[in-house]
Amino acid sequence: MDYRLERDTIGEIKVASDKYWGAQTQRSKENFPIGNEKMPLEIIEGFAILKRSAAIVNSELGLMEKEKAEAITYAADKILAGELTEHFPLVVWQTGSGTQSNMNVNEVIAYVGNQWLKEQNSEITLHPNDDVNKSQSSNDTYPTALHIAAVRKLEDVLIPALHIIKQTLKEKMEAFHDVVKIGRTHLQDATPLTLGQEISGWHRMIEKTELMIENSLPHVKELAIGGTAVGTGLNAHPEFSERVTEKISAYTEKQFISAPNKFHALTSHDELVFAHGALKGLAADLMKIANDVRWLASGPRCGIGEIAIPANEPGSSIMPGKVNPTQSEAITMVATQVMGNDAAIGFAASQGNFELNVFKPVIAYNFLQSAQLLADSMLSFNDRCLIGLEPNYEQIKKNLNDSLMLVTALNPHIGYENAAKIAKKAFNDNTTLKEAAIELGLLTAEQFDEWIKPEEMTYPK
Repeated sequence: MDYRLERDTIGEIKVASDKYWGAQTQRSKENFPIGNEKMPLEIIEGFAILKRSAAIVNSELGLMEKEKAEAITYAADKILAGELTEHFPLVVWQTGSGTQSNMNVNEVIAYVGNQWLKEQNSEITLHPNDDVNKSQSSNDTYPTALHIAAVRKLEDVLIPALHIIKQTLKEKMEAFHDVVKIGRTHLQDATPLTLGQEISGWHRMIEKTELMIENSLPHVKELAIGGTAVGTGLNAHPEFSERVTEKISAYTEKQFISAPNKFHALTSHDELVFAHGALKGLAADLMKIANDVRWLASGPRCGIGEIAIPANEPGSSIMPGKVNPTQSEAITMVATQVMGNDAAIGFAASQGNFELNVFKPVIAYNFLQSAQLLADSMLSFNDRCLIGLEPNYEQIKKNLNDSLMLVTALNPHIGYENAAKIAKKAFNDNTTLKEAAIELGLLTAEQFDEWIKPEEMTYPK
């Protein structure tokens, strides 16, 4: 293999000639052969946004030559264009501050920036620490990149997916507003409601968790940049933090703010715990909705069977004609992963020892995975299940008429205990409620027909 020698404070190390990283990236690559989980590209992009912003501000403050700032911006923009992805090989399981990924970005930007400077016939060169990392520390750049990535993922990926599934549920809620069906509590028959009312509960779940996620965003929009090593801002200009935050906001078109307390910003990740808690709430709601769908679609002949869902693929390798609720199964597996991620994030965030939390990469990996999985699974569940969901009117009517809990409407007329007698007799004798009521002499056929009207039970006066 062709290689070149790169040097850092430890000494020389070989790097493949076609790779743009330097010595510190290579050491991390060799020292952490752990797992297949790579540092999320969203974090690398967050770093690129930060590095270009920091370079511009350093130049504006007179701390960096304009040419250097232009070279850094050029290289960062190539990262953001997706042209340098192969040069970010590091795994999640590295130093807990994310130092090596910060240096990976610094080294790649320096390499590409120096190539650009040569093309400009400039004698200036970039140094990954002195220039690309100027006024910064891994301790404030990694959490900044993480917050940038988290906000972009939530606002640009997850929330748009929420809007789509919410709209579909609204349309189904309205379409089936007058389809009267039996309700169920404790997996037992309950009083009637409409299918539209049932779906309205699902719609409100999505609506409510969307609000919770949005309420978490202002906290995540606080950035640690400017705190440098321990939160004091050593080696950074007093205006650096505010100015860089303004540049990041302008580039991303999102309103970030400089964290008011940098000591907190470096050692605590409670904002991400809070935000991911909202994602866990969404996961719990999606689990509930998907489980309701597969219960209501169970059968098709020997289950509840009150709704029909699309048949997307054969369900069995041995049972011909079997179709399974696979979209429900996929999204509920995502929900369990998100709940596991929440536990990992909560524990990792509790490990803020003194001035620094050193579990940052695992927080980043799990948070971004949760948001992406939730967005992807919602869109798939929406497109391949919810849109095609339709009532099975015949089965709905049969189950409604067979339910003993319609007797609840008699409580105001004959009392709870007499109504219970009717239900028990109908169940024991395997007869209808009407037959049992007449046989017990508790009411007439005319009274029964007047008082037992399932459609009126769904909108009580």
